[in-house]
Amino acid sequence: MTSELIIDAQPKEVTIALLEDKRLVEFQKEGKDTKYTVGNIYAGRVKKIMPGLNACFVDVGYEREAFLHYQDLGSQFLALEKYVKQVASDRKKLAPMSKLGRQADLPKEGSIQDLLEVGQEVLVQIVKEPISTKGPRLTCELSFAGRLLVLIPFNDKVSVSSKIKSADERNRLKQLIMSIKPKNFGVIVRTVAEGKRVAELDKELNILLENWNDCLRNTQMAKDLPVLTHEETSRTVAILRDLFNPSYESIFVNNEEVFKEVKKYVSLIAPECEQIVKLYKGQVPIFDNFSVTKQIKSGFGRTVSYKRGAYLIIEHTEALHVVDVNSGNRNRGVDGQEANAFEVNMGAAEELARQLRLRDMGGIIVVDFIDMDTAEHRQKLYERMNELMRTDRAKHNILPLSKFGLMQITRQRVRPAMDVQVEETCPTCFGKGTIKSSFLFTDTLENKIDYLVNTLNTKKFKLYVHPYVAAYINQGFISLYRRWQLKYGFGFSIIPSQQLGFLQYIFKDREGNELNLTEEIETK
Repeated sequence: MTSELIIDAQPKEVTIALLEDKRLVEFQKEGKDTKYTVGNIYAGRVKKIMPGLNACFVDVGYEREAFLHYQDLGSQFLALEKYVKQVASDRKKLAPMSKLGRQADLPKEGSIQDLLEVGQEVLVQIVKEPISTKGPRLTCELSFAGRLLVLIPFNDKVSVSSKIKSADERNRLKQLIMSIKPKNFGVIVRTVAEGKRVAELDKELNILLENWNDCLRNTQMAKDLPVLTHEETSRTVAILRDLFNPSYESIFVNNEEVFKEVKKYVSLIAPECEQIVKLYKGQVPIFDNFSVTKQIKSGFGRTVSYKRGAYLIIEHTEALHVVDVNSGNRNRGVDGQEANAFEVNMGAAEELARQLRLRDMGGIIVVDFIDMDTAEHRQKLYERMNELMRTDRAKHNILPLSKFGLMQITRQRVRPAMDVQVEETCPTCFGKGTIKSSFLFTDTLENKIDYLVNTLNTKKFKLYVHPYVAAYINQGFISLYRRWQLKYGFGFSIIPSQQLGFLQYIFKDREGNELNLTEEIETK
């Protein structure tokens, strides 16, 4: 299996698509002003103690206060609390972690009001994004994730990923880490560390230790709480850190600044793969060029079609996701209803596993498969679903089909599910149902070009239109596009975009910023 990462960096947002064997399996979109905060560490202040919940609410700078439960304080909370007080009391130097005495572990059954009080400073890390009406979820068990290792302060334990099956390799890695890690630090060895040399492990461990020291320095210098003391890497680099593997065929980026950032990171973690990072310079939008746009339009929405007319209906409620499997307009096979239902369900399992990753669906997912009478078929479907979900990085649990034909899945949720609206209000009629004659559309475009060139004195720009419209403008020996160039200059270009509706258009300046020239009055 080959993987490709396609990064579309625009002035207002960055969109990342992961393709496996040319199929879209992961999709992330973020505004430039939106931060992915899982992993961020804050010096916050306790705002409210909730004895009935055995939890408290902490101010970390969000509109809604973050939630911290007693069970999330961690066994070494007393050591963390003592050390943070030492750091805050001396602004000139950091107290060495190696001299920190061992503190008693917190009892599993305890009361948060015996440990925290309103107004107290706490060092916390976000483990869940704000979802719906809930604020972020916090933990005091701090961790710093790298590609090979995860560093855990105030913990002396070394753990090795259970996905590394070789006992000899597990022992080798454990002994290596025990020999190089400082006192009072725990380490989790990730799966990709298998076979790595001690120099590579030591290099990453030192980077993670420096991140921890930077976090402490920021805490030390904090004057007004809350303060962000450690920020996770950019979303692009975070995905690379978690997903990167030698099967990556290429990473395409359409922005030079992001390209340099990605190339720098890849050269750091895998110098031999540096050449796979490529800057996309084509005129056609990058997602159109790699057929991502078409897969987005077909992969999102309430109804998702898959093999031979069958389809899924995906609904999202406050409590859970509900998926209904339908055979659609398929004809019954020669082997009868049971074989037909089994075939449809097996195809649905494959598409569902993809949809869970694509939309990053979390929480409880209930799937209503087509009823099957044969116990063997139900077991095969359950085994197939487990097999397909093995590549999913999110923690999950799958239950066998119930007697009603329902499969229940729980999947780790750390942020809201990705929801891309594929049905939109018509951009040319603004929902009114009537538009100007499409034959006059090119006259509208020419008027806009004339306004840009002769009124706004904008000589260089790009006009994005539907591919059919672009083909019409460029057809003929002396095309309409050529006539416009002779009349208004050669500084603009016509670019087809699959993201646009038939009579939709977008003007962008040289920096890629949209020029808003579309007015509702045009439709009257």
